[in-house]
Amino acid sequence: MGNPTVTSTARVESQAVRHLGRTRKEGNGTHRTTLDLPDSVVVSQRGAVTLVRLSRPAKRNAIDGEMIAGIEAVFNSPPEGTRAIVVHGEGSHFCAGADLALVAAADGVAALHLSRIAHQAFDRIEHGAVPVVAALHGAVIGGGLEIAAAAHIRVAERSAFYALPEGMRGIFVGGGGAVRLPRLIGASRMIDMMLTGRTYSAGKARRSVSRSMWSRMGRGFPRRSNWRNGSPPMRR
Repeated sequence: MGNPTVTSTARVESQAVRHLGRTRKEGNGTHRTTLDLPDSVVVSQRGAVTLVRLSRPAKRNAIDGEMIAGIEAVFNSPPEGTRAIVVHGEGSHFCAGADLALVAAADGVAALHLSRIAHQAFDRIEHGAVPVVAALHGAVIGGGLEIAAAAHIRVAERSAFYALPEGMRGIFVGGGGAVRLPRLIGASRMIDMMLTGRTYSAGKARRSVSRSMWSRMGRGFPRRSNWRNGSPPMRR
């Protein structure tokens, strides 16, 4: 069973990804989960909490077809014993949205396919069997904001900033955000973000955009093994 099959720069056969469901215990108490996933999606466990790390830090964790397929695989069949999932980004950002180099190289058919598999993957986040927390820091842009909107709880550091720049680049909000975001922030704010590409800081978002929980800088996702009872520390 191999990695996802990439048939073009923007086309991924998501059915090629399968969940193996094996785990091994590491010395620090973390359970590393063995999944047939791309390098851009890293999964591990701490007790009953499964951690999903978006891991393309050189690209600000930009989304490509392989990452979408990996996300779908994890949320379609979480590791055994999972009672909650935390999604977080590696490096200085949560997720800067679609990989624009791939979008620029894709034709209309490939772009539509990427949008459809993103819809399917993000639906798995929202409608899965366990609650999902998105730990947000740095860029939460485009598809990254759509991932956050699909989660059930959003925990934002003060470094987080939000935008929907798709309209400024001649593309569309293609991962279900056009439905989910108005539920969170209202249709008028959503339209404003889509048409202007306006960026909101975490502070401004707290007042007028989202209802995320707050965390001190560097504490949105705990970097150390300081979890108790399988739950991450959070602050309002």
